[in-house]
Amino acid sequence: MLSGISFIQQSLELHLFFARIMKEHSFFLEAGFTQKNSRFIDEADSFRRAFDRFLADVVSLSNGVVRPNVLKSGEVVTPFTLKAEMVSSYFTGINIATGLTKAEEGLKGSNIKGDSNVLERRVYMLNERSKDLVKSLIQFKAMVLSDVLSCRIFTVNYPLLIDHIMREAKFYFSIVQRLQNREQINLEREAYEQETFWNRIMAEHSKFIRGLLDPTENELIDIANNFGNEFDKLTKEAREAMENTMPISKVTDDSLKATVEISKFKAQGTQGLIECKIKSIIIPLLGDHTLREANHYLRLLKIFEK
Repeated sequence: MLSGISFIQQSLELHLFFARIMKEHSFFLEAGFTQKNSRFIDEADSFRRAFDRFLADVVSLSNGVVRPNVLKSGEVVTPFTLKAEMVSSYFTGINIATGLTKAEEGLKGSNIKGDSNVLERRVYMLNERSKDLVKSLIQFKAMVLSDVLSCRIFTVNYPLLIDHIMREAKFYFSIVQRLQNREQINLEREAYEQETFWNRIMAEHSKFIRGLLDPTENELIDIANNFGNEFDKLTKEAREAMENTMPISKVTDDSLKATVEISKFKAQGTQGLIECKIKSIIIPLLGDHTLREANHYLRLLKIFEK
């Protein structure tokens, strides 16, 4: 059974990463609808604001509580996050809560000790709140995807991207549920599940980047395409490892090397988007968003490697 301190830290660290991801999913959906679907714009905006409020409460509980290595990993915020938000807000006219990013930049890590009963109860309630919020967002994403696939609405977001962000929300929900059940994490089983999940996510990021670059950006398109193929292969290998036909250690080593490289590519790309040096229809915050997901996966892979 998960100890109280581990429960607190793992819960808050999960929310610092995933609650921001969810609020940005809501932003991408909001920015992608046409004026005809103003009801969807308003609903996505409502989710975005709700996750802002939720993340603010997570941040207020996290200072001096979460582990320093998580804050240093680049999965909570990166050196580009604030600027990416400012530029994306300018492009869309959507007011992004940059104060949250500044607060996260100021977070200090620590290893908590002593009586943590009050904090544990507050985190438990925070987890319950996140489940309700994420469940509602999953339902909204499912409805949007259904309407897009049946040609009832148009959005600039790929159907695969909507499916992609729905899978991430479901994954987040499942981890919160496990934490609420105080499940002790089995690292070997976790490696199989996480590597299968995140290798597919990295492959799809590469394909989204490839498809959103201007057709003249030939070199970047080729690089993104190669990453897509590489992570497709790694996804297949992770599934084979789950079926005991390949050692997970080999998949972990290969995934780690590939994720280091794609993290560098995304960092360079995000900087290029912010500085208007890349021709594309990629909103800068999407670049930073995918970079943080790569950094999160990188931290997990380093744990699995050990």
